[in-house]
Amino acid sequence: MPDGTTTNEQQLTITDSAAARIEKLRQIEGKDGLMLRITVNGGGCSGFQYAFDLDDKTTDEDITFTHNGAAVVTDEISMGLLAGCVVDFKNELGAAFFQIDNPNATSSCGCGASFSV
Repeated sequence: MPDGTTTNEQQLTITDSAAARIEKLRQIEGKDGLMLRITVNGGGCSGFQYAFDLDDKTTDEDITFTHNGAAVVTDEISMGLLAGCVVDFKNELGAAFFQIDNPNATSSCGCGASFSV
């Protein structure tokens, strides 16, 4: 497991970098309750694709994970494909993005936005 991470009993890990970026987005948007919502949808070039949104509401079907005060939320169906994943934020030359390291994926596309199991 990467340093500076928190994992809860449902096995979704949020890195310090991802938590810091979520906090930065909260500040930019001016919403203290803002969370990163991760959803897994059918599609993409490998069968499933990740969708990232900012949300300030949850439903009864949602599962929320926190690390360093930042929250990531997903639904129960997506959690079946996200269990054991690491949510990270990369800030590289020419790109800044949330990245999922998914041990359940048997393959993924070149951009890392879609995967198969």
